[in-house]
Amino acid sequence: MYVELHAHSAFSFLEATPLPEQLAEHAARLEQPAIALLDRDGLYGAPRLYREATRLGLTALVGAEVTLHGGGRLPLLAEDQEGYRNLCRLLTRIKMRAAKGEGAATLEDLAEHAGGLVCLTGGADGPVTARLALDAEDARALIERLVGIFGRFNVYVELQRHLIREEEARNEWLRAQARSLHLPLLATNEPRLIGREDRLLLDVLTCVREHITLDQAGRRLCRNSERFMKSGQLMERLFVDCPEAVANTGELALRLGFTLKNLGYQFPEYPLPPGQTPTGFLRALSERGARQRYGTGPLAERAKKQIERELDLIGRLDLAGYFLIVWDLVQYCGRNDILVQGRGSAANSAVCYALGITAVDPVGMELLFERFLSEERGEWPDIDLDLPSGDRREKVIQYVYERYGKLGGAMTANVITYRGRSAAREVGKALALPADLIERLAQLVSDWEYKDPGDTLLAHLDEAGCDPGETRIQHFARIWAAVQDLPRHLGQHSGGMVICQGRLDSVVPLEPATMPGRSVVQWDKDDCAALGIVKVDLLGLGMMALLQDALEMIHRRGGQVDLAHLPPDDPKVYAALQQADTIGVFQVESRAQMATLPRLRPERFYDLVVQVAIIRPGPIVGDMVHPYLRRRAGREPVTVPHPALEPILARTLGVPLFQEQLLRMAMATAGFTGGEAEELRRAFGFKRSERAMKAVEEKLLAGMARQGITGETAETIISSITAFALYGFPECVVGDTRVIDADTGRWVKVEDIVNRSARVEHTLACDVNKRLVKRRILDATSSGCRMVYRLRTALGRELMATAEHPLLTMDGWRALASLEVGDHIAAPRLLPGLGRKRWPRHQLIDSSSLARLAESDVYWDRIIAIEPAGERETYDLQIEEDHNFIANDLVVHNSHAASFALLAYASAYIKTHHSAAFYAALLNNQPMGFYHPATVVRDAQRHGQVIHPADVNFSGWLCTIEPDGAVRLGLRYVRGLREEVGKRIEEERRRRPFTAVRELVERTRLRRDELAQLARVGALGSLEPERRAALWEAGRAGRPSGPLYEALPDPPERSPLRPMTPPELVAADYEGTGLSVGPHPMEFYRAQLRPMQAVRAADLAHMSHGATVRVAGAVVVRQRPGTAKGFVFLNLEDETGLINVIVRPALFHRHRLALVNEPFLFVEGTLQHQDNVISVRAERIAPLLRTSAAVPSHDFH
Repeated sequence: MYVELHAHSAFSFLEATPLPEQLAEHAARLEQPAIALLDRDGLYGAPRLYREATRLGLTALVGAEVTLHGGGRLPLLAEDQEGYRNLCRLLTRIKMRAAKGEGAATLEDLAEHAGGLVCLTGGADGPVTARLALDAEDARALIERLVGIFGRFNVYVELQRHLIREEEARNEWLRAQARSLHLPLLATNEPRLIGREDRLLLDVLTCVREHITLDQAGRRLCRNSERFMKSGQLMERLFVDCPEAVANTGELALRLGFTLKNLGYQFPEYPLPPGQTPTGFLRALSERGARQRYGTGPLAERAKKQIERELDLIGRLDLAGYFLIVWDLVQYCGRNDILVQGRGSAANSAVCYALGITAVDPVGMELLFERFLSEERGEWPDIDLDLPSGDRREKVIQYVYERYGKLGGAMTANVITYRGRSAAREVGKALALPADLIERLAQLVSDWEYKDPGDTLLAHLDEAGCDPGETRIQHFARIWAAVQDLPRHLGQHSGGMVICQGRLDSVVPLEPATMPGRSVVQWDKDDCAALGIVKVDLLGLGMMALLQDALEMIHRRGGQVDLAHLPPDDPKVYAALQQADTIGVFQVESRAQMATLPRLRPERFYDLVVQVAIIRPGPIVGDMVHPYLRRRAGREPVTVPHPALEPILARTLGVPLFQEQLLRMAMATAGFTGGEAEELRRAFGFKRSERAMKAVEEKLLAGMARQGITGETAETIISSITAFALYGFPECVVGDTRVIDADTGRWVKVEDIVNRSARVEHTLACDVNKRLVKRRILDATSSGCRMVYRLRTALGRELMATAEHPLLTMDGWRALASLEVGDHIAAPRLLPGLGRKRWPRHQLIDSSSLARLAESDVYWDRIIAIEPAGERETYDLQIEEDHNFIANDLVVHNSHAASFALLAYASAYIKTHHSAAFYAALLNNQPMGFYHPATVVRDAQRHGQVIHPADVNFSGWLCTIEPDGAVRLGLRYVRGLREEVGKRIEEERRRRPFTAVRELVERTRLRRDELAQLARVGALGSLEPERRAALWEAGRAGRPSGPLYEALPDPPERSPLRPMTPPELVAADYEGTGLSVGPHPMEFYRAQLRPMQAVRAADLAHMSHGATVRVAGAVVVRQRPGTAKGFVFLNLEDETGLINVIVRPALFHRHRLALVNEPFLFVEGTLQHQDNVISVRAERIAPLLRTSAAVPSHDFH
């Protein structure tokens, strides 16, 4: 029996072509029971090999080639747990003490880490071969030293036969050494290819690695194509004269007992006080926290019982240590004045609340603990900590290193693969293509994408001026496509951190990260999760940073605000919320939230929780919003389908709004356990398929029947529970629908994924900013035979899907059945590795708004036909995280809503009572939130908050509060000014103020363009108040010196130019900073608008419902939600406030160009003044005259 014990994967980075999964698949086809992966200086591909090998019934053996000082790489295999630990530590040592990509082990390092390792002498790249080429005695001495280090039974003399003459001479010498030293022989082929056909790809990768061309490569290339995965029969024929070398592979494979199943990972133990156990200490902390949180109030007894129940389960699952570790992180944040809040399902835990990890009372909020943790789930709980983004979050990360040691924790990795232009350039250089041709090809792959498998790059080469018949061009097309799935280098995940009991480098090798003070494991977050390594997400949240910055500003000015003890029922805060005065307020500042706040009129915290939750597609599509609002206003009676649901739905007036309510409904009426209810959530949350949905419904009906609930009542309850699943991704598509494999760049049929004939781990999802993101496919299922429709587009695309399948349009997500011929739908502009298809120029619209849309990852293709296609077998994919990318969240978790409502209340409180700190912090943490800084500044001014422009003698890099309470804009808003220069200006000014423009230049080393920009936006106002004069002075101060310039006459000292007019000043502000603290641009239109009887935003509140009104303003928001039946919503801003405009679908189609393009609009329509909400239902729309002082807008997000 032959087993390949020295295979390489693409995770040797440019030294081999197969992915680990491909090696496992090929070994299975060759009927080999095991395979060992020995990549260069790392275990990068080991988890992927292990997963695939386990699926196929193979054993994935673990090893690596370790670079040695003096030349060559030594193959090492882990025999047992000790060997694996030593291998990880050895790899970590050589990585951590050298620059990235470098490092080598000494023989002393080997001796220190030899236990449990089996050593092979290596092949052509081995250290024995390197020494043999110079001195045979030195080579023998090395073998003897290896025997001394590892032991005679742990050193195998490796033989390889690749049909190379020198190799045979080396093999004879090696066999002689094996005989004399009594060492076993071992045959390997050291494959770097799956098949011979991959040889050119390997050669190109070699050239990329060596920075040479194929013409220059010579002996650095493999001598032939023999380094492919060979069968046992072929290896037996190759070593017919040495059968024991082949037989020893099977014997050694059986001896190597370690796999990644035996990883040995343990979550760290919290350092306990003497005499304490983890469970006992957690219990003591929880009871103490509960007394502080609940006291002797009405919830104290319920909380005590709930905490006891949770502690019992935590103890049975041996998770006390995990909670203590997270508690310790929160305690550190408290000691260092760093805001922190647990998010997500952790808010369902009374223990987390008592420990201070979360800020939401799950007992008072009646949250379901099983959403967070249950025995049925069999997985680690997930606690995400929200931290202020930036330096404070980094401080917490560094605390983890200090607490658990530099080798006790690390960030998870992110594998960067070859993509598009960079791949084209590297492949082109390796093939020695001319530089101009390489650039044309790089542009081609960026402008083009696959339509179907037959539409290859080869068919488009003439677009780059290439001859498709030329050999090197054909090679380019093939190799460029092949490298798309290959790892390029290791990156770092943004938030995931793993920690370990003892040394993490005993579990996985570590490397230094690019960011100083950090290390990174050699595996990504998915690899870590699959192997049971616990990840703690330390997430940077902009609102946390805003609150932290605002609190510090308040404290510096002598104020005191404690977010943990804010007055819970502040009348000014609730008045602002009821008036939708929420620009900048977390989670409730969107146009839809602002339109609902005056109707809901929150009066207490739970109302705010409802407000955060209610504006989501799940409640909207499930027809939950309007019934709730009607019942809240007393216009509809409160009813529940069954008396058992009364305590569950009472707080939301009989309308289910939260996921916890759905789960409790299943528990109360169908007898579900908490764990079964959580499985229900998952099934509906991802809408796996109609079949899965039907199975769950049948289980619900059976459970309700056992409780005596049948007929119409049961159907009503089922309808309530399942309503949220109506808009989940994905709806059903036919089997030959193709999706992109985000790891390889290839297109794969959905039915092949479902039938497991194609293995695809990741595909692409579209986030809320219309950006393509890589997401894992969690499941693929058949959905049965259903009626489908064929949709065709002007650019040749075709899709067959069910009527409810949502598609992204310029107006938001819409079901296929609601689309019409002539509508535009989104097509991916840029697929990783597949390039970009250029929008034909004749279809472009001269539109700044569409130009912004064009910067997203989609462009728009026109529908030319929608027609029935009969009944077809349909399929469903379940996608992680962005499973909602078609229709946004299915339903908001109650715990998420409550956690976010706390931040909403806190931000509203700071805005209401400490406006200077709020606006300064909000401007300093841009980009964040729903509105552009220009709108934020106008909102501040409407609230009486003075905003001063940036000025070199008063501004820092960030916005600050001046002694009189005004906010001073920071120099960061001056476009084109480098941060280091802005901070240098701030530092120099602290020494002494600037008195002249020339002095400013001399002390800060400003570039001429930076100086001119400062003058243009008025930031030199303290030196020269008139901007054109400042520009003139800047030109004089920035004039080059030297003999040639000395002969020229000096320009006049004073500017001969006229001063800027007020409109010119505002235009310069918007062009140079993106905002203005001067007059609103609409003030310059007001005289023009008076004869048209246009009113201001502030005037609408005093007008009657149904009145005909005319309004005008700068467009700051454009939206067309997929749940709004084609209606478009605009926010116009004038000098007095915001105007909500509703545009009917027909009117939008008539004025589409103006609505998506024009920065200023005139609208005539009917005033709607109902339920405290004011809006204008548009009947006529026209653009206003253009100006360069265009206010930036938030378009169709």
